[in-house]
This record gives sequence, structure tokens and C-alpha cells, in this order.
Amino acid sequence: MASIFTRIIHGEIPCHKVGEDDRFLAFLDIGPLRDGHTLVVPKLEVDRFLDLPDDLLAGVMPFAKEVGARIQRVVPCDRIGLCVIGLEVPHAHLHLVPLDQMSDMDFTRPKLRRTAEELAALAQRIREA
Repeated sequence: MASIFTRIIHGEIPCHKVGEDDRFLAFLDIGPLRDGHTLVVPKLEVDRFLDLPDDLLAGVMPFAKEVGARIQRVVPCDRIGLCVIGLEVPHAHLHLVPLDQMSDMDFTRPKLRRTAEELAALAQRIREA
């Protein structure tokens, strides 16, 4: 059975896309730690990040760098934190989280609640940045 991320990639489930190329998709997390929290997902469904083929592993960082730079132009923050956890969805993914302090990347704290309209507007601003 396809992961939820594969279903998003195939357009079966909507997302708030902020970037895409032939190998990766970046979209806003619907339960963000901070506004601008984005997931970078390879289009190839592989469960564990370090099991990605070398070409995807090498390509994810330049793609994430570009997306992160656009997030930082739109969301006021000191830097963009990167995190690979991968327990919640069995599909390799990289979290990009705007940071001002270490606690901004605490995945145990309550997530922000944003409407679909708020997420759509933010995604558009990031895409245009």
C-alpha cells in the first residue's frame, strides 16, 4: 500500500506545495511546529532516509537548500533547521523548520493549527519568493 506521501505525490491527496522537481516534492506540514514547517519528500518511496539511492541522497540537500532559502525570505527566523526522524510516515522525508531557538524544533510540543486558507496563502508566498 502506498504511503500517504506517495499518495500526495500522485495527486490523490492535496497538499500545499512549495517546491517540486522531477525527483522531490516540498510541501507545508499540516501540523507545523512553526509557520513555514516544510517536508521535503523524494518521489521514490523508500522507508528509511539512509536507504535512499545515493543519487537521491546527494540531490536532496541542494533541493532543500533552495526551498529553505525561500522559506527564510518569507518567514522571519534566524535559520532553517533540518531534521530526519521518519517514524510517523514510512517514506523518507526531511523536515525544514524555521528556527530562532532550539525549542522551535521540539517535536513533542503541541503543533500549530492553521486553516487550509492560511496554509495555501503561505505556500503561495514561499513559491513566489
